[in-house]
Amino acid sequence: MKDGEEAILQRAFDLGKAYEKANGGCPQCTLAGIFEALDVWDDAVFKSATGLADGVGLTGDGHCGALSGGTMAIGYFFGRLRENFSDVTGQLKACILAKKLHHEFIEKFGTCRCADLQSKLVGRFYNLYDPAEFEAGLKAGMPEKCSTVVGETARMATRIILDEQKKQREKSQQK
Repeated sequence: MKDGEEAILQRAFDLGKAYEKANGGCPQCTLAGIFEALDVWDDAVFKSATGLADGVGLTGDGHCGALSGGTMAIGYFFGRLRENFSDVTGQLKACILAKKLHHEFIEKFGTCRCADLQSKLVGRFYNLYDPAEFEAGLKAGMPEKCSTVVGETARMATRIILDEQKKQREKSQQK
């Protein structure tokens, strides 16, 4: 991988991690890291990630919000357009790439379910709606642990996006 691409990947990691530490909201922080590293932005996509935090609605009972954010970024670049909505095969590229991200996430973290990931990283799941639980989660190290997951996921998704963009450029040059 070229030095420029490595710098982009590092920037996605650094931004995602920093945003998670400062702001919380793992899917939005992942998206922000990816989007800024790739020099794009879409407020509607960013906003739509809000409710996916902490396993959907801060429940822990869904997959990690960082994985949601990374998947949304992949969909942003390779997803099916409204004009092609009736073409079921139009979603395959994004699904294949999202599956790749999911596989890499599982390889790295051992699970994608938020509550299970929290248990693995900080000993148990914390109910972030409860102020005492929220405070306990902070003391247990959630900001550092979760921000690293966000950064790593932003890096993984950005690499998948860059690799696919490169393949598409090479394919179009062969025509």
